[in-house]
Amino acid sequence: MRNNSYKPKVGFICVHNSCRSQIAEALGKKFAKDVFESYSAGTELRPQINQDAVRLIKEIYSIDMEKTQHSKLLSDIPPIDVVITMGCNVNCPSLPCKHREDWGLEDPTGKSDEEFKIVIYEIEKKIKELAKQLSQ
Repeated sequence: MRNNSYKPKVGFICVHNSCRSQIAEALGKKFAKDVFESYSAGTELRPQINQDAVRLIKEIYSIDMEKTQHSKLLSDIPPIDVVITMGCNVNCPSLPCKHREDWGLEDPTGKSDEEFKIVIYEIEKKIKELAKQLSQ
C-alpha cells in the first residue's frame, strides 16, 4: 500500500496549538519518524507552548519542545495526508486530507501533573497505533 520513499504527513490539529497537538507532534517525531512526518497547528496562536506540557515532556522523554517546536497556524504547515483532531469541544478546524480521525482527548491545561500524564501516555499509545496502521 505504501510507497517506501514517501512518508505521509500527519497533522495534529487543535484550536490553540499549545498543548495536546504539540505533545502529539513531539511524540510523533520521537516514536514514528520512520513512518510519518509530524506537524501540529491550530486556528489561533498562543504566545508559547503550554508550560506544564513543556516541563513534563522534557521530564519524561528528554524532549525540549520549546527548542524544536512553536505555535503554528493551519496555513503554516504543508498539505496534510492524515488529520488527527485532539478532541476540541469547540469547532475543530477542517483541513483537506485522505484520512481523518478525532482522538477525543481531554485538555489537561490547568490540571494536575497526574491528569497531564494520563493524556501524554494516551497520546504516546495512539501515536504508536497510528504508526502501525500507516506502515501496513
